[in-house]
Amino acid sequence: MKDKIHPVYQETTITCACGEVIHTRSTRKNIRVEICSRCHPFFTGKQKFIDTAGRVEKFMRKYKKEKKES
Repeated sequence: MKDKIHPVYQETTITCACGEVIHTRSTRKNIRVEICSRCHPFFTGKQKFIDTAGRVEKFMRKYKKEKKES
């Protein structure tokens, strides 16, 4: 391998929004994530909506069907 062309591989801390802290190694020093394996619905089996900037409400307004009166 050539000298001085590879990034520094160092110990890092990954911090999730739920509070989970994972210690590992990476080229970045500290990493913050929103969802980890402890709180992700796929791994927990719990359905949870993560609504950013009202996307669910916007979708519901856009595709809401009007009731037809007879």
